Amino acid sequence: MEKQQYIYTLKLIPQLLLESNWTERENGILGEHFLALKKLLEEHKLIMAGRTIQMDEKTFGIVVLDVESEEEARQYMENDPAVKEGIMTAELFPYKVALFNNSFGE
Repeated sequence: MEKQQYIYTLKLIPQLLLESNWTERENGILGEHFLALKKLLEEHKLIMAGRTIQMDEKTFGIVVLDVESEEEARQYMENDPAVKEGIMTAELFPYKVALFNNSFGE
């Protein structure tokens, strides 16, 4: 079965747009979020992940997955520590990478 690609967008909950509202709890969850994405990368299920730099109501992150099914993608999204712990909201979309720079970062 050919793998499918999905993208999920992440948005911080509004009160966390102010850095002063962050506590050790949120920083810990963010660390778990990063480790979960790293694990997906090691398992060859993550194509890329990143976020916009600004911290305002337009800021967002993306996670691009290469998985077997929409159900699998949704499971990763819903179990993302940032989503599961309620510091980010997420929305899943079918996606197709058209072009990819294999030498990025070299």
